[in-house]
Amino acid sequence: MNITAHIGSLTRHPVALSVLGVFEESGSLAARLPLTGAAKQGLVPLLESVHFRGQSKESVVLPTRGPFRSRWVAVVGLGKRKEFTLQHARVLGSVAIQTARNREFPSVAVQLPVHDRWHAAQVSQAITEGLVLGQYRFLTFKRQLKPQERFQVRQAFVVGTARDATAVQQGTRIGTVVAQAANFVRDLCNTPANVATPTYLADQARQLAKTHRLRCQVFSTPELKRLQMGGISSVTQGSVQPPRLVIMESTPATNTRPTVVFIGKGITFDSGGISIKPSGGMEKMKYDMSGAAAVLGILQASAALKLPFHLVGIFAACENLPSGSATKPGDIVTTHAGKTVEILNTDAEGRMILADCLAYAKRFHPQAVVDLATLTGACVVALGKYAIGMMGTDERLKHRLRAAGELSGERVWELPLWPDYTDGVRGDVSDLKNIGPPGEAGAIAAAAFLKEFTSYPWVHLDIAGTAWAEHADTWQPKGSTGVGVRLAIQMLRTWAEELSEAKGAR
Repeated sequence: MNITAHIGSLTRHPVALSVLGVFEESGSLAARLPLTGAAKQGLVPLLESVHFRGQSKESVVLPTRGPFRSRWVAVVGLGKRKEFTLQHARVLGSVAIQTARNREFPSVAVQLPVHDRWHAAQVSQAITEGLVLGQYRFLTFKRQLKPQERFQVRQAFVVGTARDATAVQQGTRIGTVVAQAANFVRDLCNTPANVATPTYLADQARQLAKTHRLRCQVFSTPELKRLQMGGISSVTQGSVQPPRLVIMESTPATNTRPTVVFIGKGITFDSGGISIKPSGGMEKMKYDMSGAAAVLGILQASAALKLPFHLVGIFAACENLPSGSATKPGDIVTTHAGKTVEILNTDAEGRMILADCLAYAKRFHPQAVVDLATLTGACVVALGKYAIGMMGTDERLKHRLRAAGELSGERVWELPLWPDYTDGVRGDVSDLKNIGPPGEAGAIAAAAFLKEFTSYPWVHLDIAGTAWAEHADTWQPKGSTGVGVRLAIQMLRTWAEELSEAKGAR
């Protein structure tokens, strides 16, 4: 789908479907409808006849009257003006694209809502994200498609005024790049584990690096042994699929650019190993590589947007399966950092591969390190599907991610990481053990374990509850959410603006 900015009147744009938002507030519907003249006069009686109020997610499709060049118009409720956020703008975009797709309209135009709190670039970006994310479907493995499943809207426009021309163009460009990267992550995570093997993920990284001119190193078993990556080796030794350690790196234009490292958990299938999971729902464990996929999406979007950072992406890809050669509870392994770990639960495998990746990241002398991982069911219990669990050692980095979460809609919520929790992962017969006290603060214990492998500003994001949707909702179909890309890119863009302002102030 091609998405472009259109400057001018919604009514004069020749598309199959026109879409506009209306706030729910006091006053007549005629006063709230963002149209003028005959276009308003033709719509108001129709909206009043269906008792349209403008509540959030409320929508109605009507035949046009007056000067519209489209035959149909969709009016979408934006909720109360004082409560309007960029999430409402994303919903507006997703409702627009889904309405057009369901009615098999080839083109759609969405009018930019005007709001004092939000800049036009932010709103247009959010609408664009809703358009791109809302049209996503994972149909790669379906051979008998219904005609409606095949249909895709080909052209979308975000309509703004001449005053906002530059902002709308910027917003649509950024929103398209970021949402396409999130859809790329969705594709990876929805792909079954018999296809999306560790080798497949490494090949995806190579292709991405070639497209965007990134450096890419892929380490296989001999290199992992040489690097003494005991955490990765312990997880993968029960599988016939060989592990891969992937390091991607953008080439900085100058040595003064901050080095930011993103690390992802890449378990392409997680059975739990010898500490095997219950069978119910195990088929979803193909998405246990959501963190690694997010790293690829972040590198893709940042390269396309030319963000001014030296970015490094690191992930270990492997399967966690039971077999005669699998790691056993009670085994002790030596990690890349030289620390020994007693494996008390082989289903706590994500922290083992992350430990090696975090230790390896030290060689880049980073200003910030963020890891993303579907790490613990405990985080799902604590925060559900609405927030990413955040823990870390750097207040400024946590603040950046918290602010980015509010703008991107991928919100984070901080959990404590006091020294008391580290005591819980100290080993009796080894330096560390891979789980904390049974039944206590599982998400925090995992982060406390990871902290032992960091020596730089670091934040851990537990995306276990946010990486997969059990039910479709607005722009999110059932399946992978692509979480992490929009959050990270928003954080980097805001940071880049700060760097630019600081440079200009000198």
